[in-house]
Amino acid sequence: MKKKTIYQVFTRLFCNPACNCSPNGSIAENGCGKMNAFTAGILDRIKDNGYTDIWFTGLIAHASQTDYSKYGISPSKQATVKGTAGSPYAIRDYYDIDPDLAVSVPERMQEFQSLVNRVHDAGLHFIMDFVPNHVARQYHSSHLPDGTHDLGENDDENCEFSPSNNFYYFPGQALAGEIDWLDYREFPARATGNDRFNAYPGKCDWYETVKLNYGIDWHDGSRHFDPIPDTWTKMTDILLFWASKGVDAFRCDMAEMVPVEFWHYAIGKVRSKFRKVEFIAEIYNPGSYSSYINYGGFDWLYDKVGLYDTLRAIVEGRESATAITRCWQASGNNGPHMLHFMENHDEQRISSDHFAKDPRKAIPAMAVSALMDACPVMVYAGQELGERGMDEEGFSGLDGRTTIFDYWSPSSLRRQYNNGLFNDELLDNSEKSLKSLYSRLMNIARREKCVSNGKFFDLMYVNPASASFNPHVQYAFLRSDGKNTMLVTANFSDHDLPTSVMIPRHAFDYLGLNPTESCRMTDLMTKRNYATPLLPDSTVRFNVPAHSATILKW
Repeated sequence: MKKKTIYQVFTRLFCNPACNCSPNGSIAENGCGKMNAFTAGILDRIKDNGYTDIWFTGLIAHASQTDYSKYGISPSKQATVKGTAGSPYAIRDYYDIDPDLAVSVPERMQEFQSLVNRVHDAGLHFIMDFVPNHVARQYHSSHLPDGTHDLGENDDENCEFSPSNNFYYFPGQALAGEIDWLDYREFPARATGNDRFNAYPGKCDWYETVKLNYGIDWHDGSRHFDPIPDTWTKMTDILLFWASKGVDAFRCDMAEMVPVEFWHYAIGKVRSKFRKVEFIAEIYNPGSYSSYINYGGFDWLYDKVGLYDTLRAIVEGRESATAITRCWQASGNNGPHMLHFMENHDEQRISSDHFAKDPRKAIPAMAVSALMDACPVMVYAGQELGERGMDEEGFSGLDGRTTIFDYWSPSSLRRQYNNGLFNDELLDNSEKSLKSLYSRLMNIARREKCVSNGKFFDLMYVNPASASFNPHVQYAFLRSDGKNTMLVTANFSDHDLPTSVMIPRHAFDYLGLNPTESCRMTDLMTKRNYATPLLPDSTVRFNVPAHSATILKW
């Protein structure tokens, strides 16, 4: 099995060369990244930096205030768009690529297909979003395949709920609430995307979206899945459409807000035609994990409320490193199906004032995320450069996140993408150093067979607090495939730590390790060599720098 290392790019931002962006600026003022900017050379560099997959976020056409009327695409009403560019999760046409991302708007689908082909030619896998729970208020597909009907086209708007409807309605009521709807009128009102089942969404709701109806009556929770609801077939057709274009995997937005029975149906249909297509679920309820894996058919689930929350708390000094042991134990049989990360488009940047402020403080967390098991690990573009996310871009505000609502050009990404090249010429020394560190770590995760196929052994139970090991700021574990072994020791503290790690006899037996009086080990992060005895119930001594990890391989 090959270890997946995913590089998430927010396509609109990644290759945008604009350097003088204004808050709430238009696309003409602030620029926009394009699919064609992902040249063969840039894709090769991404692969060289240790990645096997690229998740292109925000490809499908979504609500926006930008006017493409001359191409037959009207701007969405202002009240139904968050920001000027709009949220990529307020889909306006499931069968279309967003025109912002094309050099030639009429040829946007051809540019998308060329991007898929270039990704594959580079030896990478192509991941894109599937947004199943909600659509933009003004959803309308002008690119429907022959013989299909648009969402809501045949709905009975006089029914609050019908398993034949694609939306939930409130007959006799206009859309109202806290939002000033300006020149937008919705009558009858429809339920809002975050399960707001009335006509009065608030400013904190996903008010720009409409909830899709998968056959669950919101009044009593009753499920009406026989016959198959119309929404199921329409959404499955959309997955099949994009899979036919060579998409290798779908990251499924808010997958747990859609019934697991639909996923069982849809994933089964897709895999009957495209056997190798993979599915990643954005999911936050651990109680649902097993059903979405074992019945729903998902390959990978977000490990947000497990490992991410645990590691963030340790990095911020709110939790002991001993919590990592409790975390992986709690994951049980679901552990091999989790997707690890320390950043994505929803979370605050590590370097932001709201998180660690210093990107290096998360290096030990990334080492744990990347190496403790065989499941995927993800890096969000800019994370490897220490992007702070502290711009006040417009709708997004100063929140420590890189905007998904505005046209913008983050400084670190813009300087890395310099004159159409993906190079380090304009990066400062700290950014270059951090990028090199991430590249080493991702390549270790991708290439080392003891990571992708080896067993895991937690060493914390035999390494209690001592003068040479602090379990509250250090975490140690082994990975071994029987031929090669790694001892990984993360240091979450502000100080370099001379360290001794005991390896118990049980680890030798479980992993099939061979005792020796002289073992030659190499730290994969620094290339430094160690010669040390490797004996049961004895210690291995080395130094772990502050906010780092030592990865000893033999």
